[in-house]
Amino acid sequence: MKENINPTKKIKKPWSTKDAMEQVYKMKLWGTNNADFYSGLGSHQPEIINPYMEVLKIFLTSFKTPITVCDLGCGDFNVGKELVKYSKNFIAVDIVEDLIAHNKEYFKEENVAFYCLDIAKDELPEADCALIRQVLQHVSNAEIKCIATKLTAFKYVIVTEHLPVGNFTPNKNIISGQGIRLKKQSGVNLLAPPFNFKIKEQKQLAAIHLKDNKGVIITTLYEL
Repeated sequence: MKENINPTKKIKKPWSTKDAMEQVYKMKLWGTNNADFYSGLGSHQPEIINPYMEVLKIFLTSFKTPITVCDLGCGDFNVGKELVKYSKNFIAVDIVEDLIAHNKEYFKEENVAFYCLDIAKDELPEADCALIRQVLQHVSNAEIKCIATKLTAFKYVIVTEHLPVGNFTPNKNIISGQGIRLKKQSGVNLLAPPFNFKIKEQKQLAAIHLKDNKGVIITTLYEL
């Protein structure tokens, strides 16, 4: 006997990274700071963002001709807006549609463009350098593998990740969302299995040690 199927019944979609990140902003899971969209302390705390912006300024101004930068996971653009002036063109990408619409309204520099993309699934814009700051730490290994494949299209990739202090096992898998691998005494290392990201050279640009043994935020430049 065949089971009766109700054609009007909606099939529930699997929970996605897009759903998770939309929830983060909708429910203010990273705080609010009295803003419509707030990407958390990692995008606003001076002790974290000032050293990052300083090393990026040095890198971006080292070129005779300004380069095009693609910010993958731009968030509320509090950090990216400070780097625009050192770039030929600045392309800012995020997975949350309402956030991108907000950024388009508030940041109108001529050399800035905003796109709503899923960087694990969608084709990425062309640029000389990709910035991916504290993004990979929030997504699953399967998605990082997809992202890493796309990163090979750039000449320079600058990755910032929140890591445990001392020895740790890299790349323990997580479900994509608000949390990171730190609770598992782990963090993302693109050069280690299962990603094995192939590069020509690497250089650590910054290491910010957080108080109360809350880990270290490492920024690394990869030349491909």
